[in-house]
Amino acid sequence: MNSLMVLINKEFVQMKRDYKIIWLPLVFMFLGATQPVVMYYLPAILKALGGGQGITIDPSMTQQEGGHIMAATLGSQFDQLGLMIIAVSVMGVIQSDKASGMLAFILTRPVSVGAYIWGKVISNYFIILLSVSCGFFVSYLYTSYLFSSVQFSCVLASLFIYSVWVLFMVTFTTMISTIFNSQGIIALISIVFLLFNRMIVGLHPVLDMLNPAGMSKYAMEFLITGSAENSFYGNLVIIMIWILVTMVISYYWITQKKFH
Repeated sequence: MNSLMVLINKEFVQMKRDYKIIWLPLVFMFLGATQPVVMYYLPAILKALGGGQGITIDPSMTQQEGGHIMAATLGSQFDQLGLMIIAVSVMGVIQSDKASGMLAFILTRPVSVGAYIWGKVISNYFIILLSVSCGFFVSYLYTSYLFSSVQFSCVLASLFIYSVWVLFMVTFTTMISTIFNSQGIIALISIVFLLFNRMIVGLHPVLDMLNPAGMSKYAMEFLITGSAENSFYGNLVIIMIWILVTMVISYYWITQKKFH
């Protein structure tokens, strides 16, 4: 436990040096504000650009429910550009230690591989979840002001559900960072795989059950309807298994010293 806390503290010190604790929350706060602001002013923007000729503005665009706007924040902002930012921010979490020789040095110390991996995952997950929460809260404020308010209990429940999907993104990118040595390859594989998972959500109930990105869909449903489908619990169990698998693969790759 002491070694784990030391490693977590080391990661936070590195994040301070890289200013990640500043720019990452700011980016997600910007993403959180973008969706409600754009949706509110979109009719005026289209009218201004088109000069009012040949454009029919649907009045319902500015009368959408707050839950739909916040759900669109998850689907259109956090699950697209936000997903890429998460992958890029985590892609060097282990690769940088491999490149500098720090990983080989750490393994000669009285530090377990499990503590090393969990220290990386916990610290990065904490800062990313904090950033997502800040962005989600900003979206909630703008949505409540420009559209209609959403029950705060639904917002918290949705954020909790979405945080599981965020944890998978962190552990998967960490696993890819353990296996590959090029940050470009790590970012490419992580972004393509995670975006693919998000794109196939809703194609089939069985796929949604097995798909880690299904948690994002349930989070959006909770904002719109105030509840989630019964299959939510099955998907929650399966995504936890996927998270465990990614951690086990990372552990095996390091213990077998395949990172060389």
